[in-house]
Amino acid sequence: MAQNKTFAQIESRYFYALVTIGGLVSAMGLAAAYYIEEHGHVVTGMNNQIVWGMPHVFAIFMIVAASGVLNVASVGSVFSKDVYKARAPLAGLLSIALLAGGLTVLMLDLGRPDRIIVAATNYNPTSVFAWNVLLYNGLLALVALYLWTLMEKRMNPWSKPVGLMVFAWRIILTTGTGLIFAFLVARQAYASAVLPPMFIVMSFAWGLAAFLIVQSVMFTWNDLALNPAIQQRMKNLLGLFIISTLYFVAAYHLTNLYFARQTEFEHFILLHGGIYPWLFWGGYVLLGSALPLLLIFHPALGKTRSVLVASVLTIAGAFALLYVLIIGGQAFPLSIFPGYAVTSSFGDGQIANYLPSAPEILLGCGGLAIAFLITTIGVRVLNFLPHDDSKVPQHD
Repeated sequence: MAQNKTFAQIESRYFYALVTIGGLVSAMGLAAAYYIEEHGHVVTGMNNQIVWGMPHVFAIFMIVAASGVLNVASVGSVFSKDVYKARAPLAGLLSIALLAGGLTVLMLDLGRPDRIIVAATNYNPTSVFAWNVLLYNGLLALVALYLWTLMEKRMNPWSKPVGLMVFAWRIILTTGTGLIFAFLVARQAYASAVLPPMFIVMSFAWGLAAFLIVQSVMFTWNDLALNPAIQQRMKNLLGLFIISTLYFVAAYHLTNLYFARQTEFEHFILLHGGIYPWLFWGGYVLLGSALPLLLIFHPALGKTRSVLVASVLTIAGAFALLYVLIIGGQAFPLSIFPGYAVTSSFGDGQIANYLPSAPEILLGCGGLAIAFLITTIGVRVLNFLPHDDSKVPQHD
């Protein structure tokens, strides 16, 4: 009987405290954006070479995870797996929340957010950034439609075709996010065809990790225990996605190492680049990949708490990897004339320094808080708690 309770029926004593905390952090993020707007980007750690700072790390993570979390819904609706279909509404809500938070950070980090109207009224079809504007808005609309087909009985027959549209759209959207970097030839780290598929696989891992954290919290609030068969299935899927992400990251760096012009950059990122090798090997490879895999696949572990810790570590590793890719990729100078040293009074040919400022971090945290607020209020008002049958098959 406990499994039949809806989240809206639960009078959680933590709800108003969580909403208050989320609102305060969101307000701090907006205040940070106003401070940057008033004083200019000179108050941040960004400069003429590193123009995408810590806010972009937060924003790209949320946008990529917003696409990946829909993988749970796609497995249910597109591939007719009931265990995952029961989680489709929650996955849709998380996707909208994460995308809203990420886009808020992006807009407020423009330097002149008021000029967003220029991009809206002067569409440039040759720009990958313009493509992504359509993709982001399209995903929000499609996911809202998808939730309608899931939660309105009259619309249930349409859930599979709309789910197919969402599945295709999110793959295209994540490809577009990867193309932002793959088409950027003005930085030594980018302009690689490996990046779009790498972003797709990263979205699977990061989105599922975010979903598992929210699902664990919801079940804990409602004094429910997740079916062990479902727990086993989802943790193994997370492990598979982490391994796949490791493969593509390795392929990206090995591809760069194959080209002589990229060798110096790879040495910088992987060996002697200061904070970047530490974040890559310690933050992403060790804490964000190896340790989660140990927690997931070790015979004595793999329990609910271990999977929760593995999910948190996976997200921490995601931030480390994005910091190395986005910040480290901009810090290394572009090799305009291979084999020659380039110097000038402007600083060409020099490695750029970057230290995130408090307003940047607060702005990024504000975006996370917005996603947190949307999710918290959404699961409180509507019935997003997954309902599982008492008997769940061990294999699909």
